[in-house]
Amino acid sequence: MKIKDVTATLWKWEDIPPTRYTRTVSSSEAGSTTMSLIRIVSDDGVEGRSFLGSALGSGERDANVLIGALKPMLIGQDPFDREKLWNTMMRRTRGSLIRPIGAVDVALWDLAGNALGVPIHKLIGSYRNSVPAYASSAVYATSDEYADEAAQIKQDGWTAYKIHPPGIPEIDVEICRAVRERVGSEYRLMLDSTWSYDYPQALRVGKAIEELDFYWYEDPLVEDDIYNYVKLKSLLRIPILATEFPAAGPTSYASWVTSQATDYLRGDVALKGGITSCLKTAHLAEAFHMNYEVHHGGNSLNNVANLHLIMSIKNCEYFEVLLPASVQKHGLVKDIDVGKDGLVHAFNGTGLGADIDFDLIDANTTAVLI
Repeated sequence: MKIKDVTATLWKWEDIPPTRYTRTVSSSEAGSTTMSLIRIVSDDGVEGRSFLGSALGSGERDANVLIGALKPMLIGQDPFDREKLWNTMMRRTRGSLIRPIGAVDVALWDLAGNALGVPIHKLIGSYRNSVPAYASSAVYATSDEYADEAAQIKQDGWTAYKIHPPGIPEIDVEICRAVRERVGSEYRLMLDSTWSYDYPQALRVGKAIEELDFYWYEDPLVEDDIYNYVKLKSLLRIPILATEFPAAGPTSYASWVTSQATDYLRGDVALKGGITSCLKTAHLAEAFHMNYEVHHGGNSLNNVANLHLIMSIKNCEYFEVLLPASVQKHGLVKDIDVGKDGLVHAFNGTGLGADIDFDLIDANTTAVLI
C-alpha cells in the first residue's frame, strides 16, 4: 500500500459566539473561521482524515503549508510507516510545522485503522473503554457566573470543573472561593491561570487555592519560565500542571522532567504533533510515574483523536471538555458526549470512528487544495 494523494478541503464555519479562555485570546471577532478537512488516500482507496482549524484560529494557512511542504514527503510512501514519516517531517521542517504534522499523523492513524478494520485505540493497544470528563470554563465577568456553571455541571453528574479566570490574581482567588462555596468541599476543582502571573502572584494564588483544596494548578507562569516553576513547585503542595505550550514535540519535555519543574505533563494531538508524538511523551511520563493530562484538541475531530490516545494510556485521569459547546463542536454528525455518570466512552468504529458531517462541509466549502 502506498499514499496516492493528499488533499485539503477548506470550509467556512459561521456564527461562532464570541468567547474568551485567556486574558488575550478570544474566538474570531468576525464570528467565523476557516476549517480544513485533510484527506490522505492510498492507492487501494483506503482513506484517512483529520481536521485543521478551530474557533480560535483558521486552519487555512496550516492546510496550505501541509499541501505545499508535507505532501511531497508523503506521496508514494507506505502509510503504515507512521514512525518513519513522523520523524522525516519533524527532521526536515525542524519541528516548525507542528500543527500540519499533527494533522498528517492523525490522518495516518485513521487510515491504518480503516485499512485493518479496528479503532485507533485498539491499533495502539487499549487500556480502558471510558474516562471521567471535566468541564473547562470560558472567562466570565462575575464570580456568580462561574459558581452557577459549576453547580450545574455538578448536578449534571460531571466529576470535576476547571476555572479559566480573568488572569488578575485578586479576582481569580475571589472566583475560586465563590465556586468552592457553591459546590461544597468534596467536589473536584482545578484552576488554569493561562500563563497570567509572575512568580509572586503565582505563589499567592497557589497558596490560596491550596487552602480551598483545589485538585491541580495549571499554567500559572509563562510557558518557558522553568526557573520559577521549580521554585513554585517546591513551595506548594498542590500539583502543578504545565507544558501545554510550547507547540513542540517530545524532546521539549526533557528539561521539565530533569528540572523537576512540574508534577504532570500536558499535551494534545494538535499542539504536540499528533498521536505518535503524544504517545512518546505519555510513555516518557509513565516512566517517571507522572500523569500525561491530555489537553482539549481545538476541534471536534482532534478531540476524538485525543480520546483514542487516552483510551490507550493509563496515566491520564481526565478528558477535558471546553465550554460552551457551540464554540467547540463542529463538523461531526455526532460529537463526543458526557454521560450521566460523568464518563466519556471510547469511539469503537474503525479508525477514528467519527461520522464526519460531509453535507455541512460540502455546503460551506470555499476551496480544495491539491
